[in-house]
Amino acid sequence: MKERKSQLTPESILHHLDWHVIRRLDGLLQGNYRSLFYGAGVDFADLREYQPEDDIRYIDWNVTARMDNPYIRQYVEDREISAWFLLDLSPSIDYGTGGSDKRSVLINFVGTLSRLLTRQGNRVGAIYYNNRIEEIVPPSGGRLQVLRLMNDLLKNPAMSRSPLTDLTPLLSGSLGAIKRRSLVFVVSDFFCEPGWEKPFNLLSQKHEVVGVRLWDASETELPQSGAMIVEDAETGEQLYVDTNDRKFRSQFIELVTKHEEGLKRTFKRTGVDLLSISTDDDLVRAIMRFAKFRQQRRRQ
Repeated sequence: MKERKSQLTPESILHHLDWHVIRRLDGLLQGNYRSLFYGAGVDFADLREYQPEDDIRYIDWNVTARMDNPYIRQYVEDREISAWFLLDLSPSIDYGTGGSDKRSVLINFVGTLSRLLTRQGNRVGAIYYNNRIEEIVPPSGGRLQVLRLMNDLLKNPAMSRSPLTDLTPLLSGSLGAIKRRSLVFVVSDFFCEPGWEKPFNLLSQKHEVVGVRLWDASETELPQSGAMIVEDAETGEQLYVDTNDRKFRSQFIELVTKHEEGLKRTFKRTGVDLLSISTDDDLVRAIMRFAKFRQQRRRQ
C-alpha cells in the first residue's frame, strides 16, 4: 500500500484488502481454504498404528515408546478453527527498503488471514511481543475482531532499540496461553538469539503451526555501493563498511548462508511449513505459492 502510515486506518486497510487481496484469493482458491489450513481446528479422537502415508507430526511418541511400534493420533475436524497470530514486533520489523517495510507486510498478512478465517465463522487471537509479551488478545470472531487487531498494530509505535530479539519467551508463553489445539502463525523475521528451537518444536507438537518469515532483499543481498554506514535494526549499532571489499562481501555471504541453513534445518526438523514474504512480494502470489506447496506436500 502506498499511503503513509499516518493516513491509514483499520477501515481503509480492510477495504483495500477486501478489494485487492481477498477477492483475488477467493477466485484463485475458490473457497478451498482447507488447502491452507488442513490439519487445524481438530480435536483428539483415537490412536492407531502408523501407516506409510501418515503425517509424522501426528505420531504419539509416548505411546510409540510403550508399544514399540509407531502410533498416530487421529483427530476429528471441529467446525470452528481457533487461530492465533504470534507477532514479533521487535525493532527490526520496522525495517524495509523501497516502498514497504516488514511491519506493513505483517499488518496486511494478519488482516488478510484473520478476515479469511472469521468470514468462515472461525475465531482469531493474537500475542504481541517485543522481548516480552506486551498483550494477549483472546480469540474472537467477526469483522470487529479483525479491525481491533489492525488498530492495535497501527497504533503500536516503532520500538526502541534493544538487544537481539529472544523469541523463547514468546513461544514458551504461548504454550501456556493457548489451551485448545489451534492454528498458530508465528510471524517474525527470525533475526533472534538461539535457543528458540526447543519451545518452537513443543508448540508444533500441540498445535498446527505455520512459520511466517518477513524479510527484505537487502538483508540477503549486499549491493556494491562502495563505502557506507550500516545500522543494526535491532540494536541501533552502526558500522562503517566498504561493500566493494571482497573479504567483507565473502563474510556477509557466509553469515547469510549460515542463517538461512539454520532456519531450514529448524523448520524441517519440526515439520513446520514456512511461508516467506518479502517487502516487495505480492501478498496474493506469496499465499498461493504456499497453498500449492501445502497441496503438493500432502500428496507426497
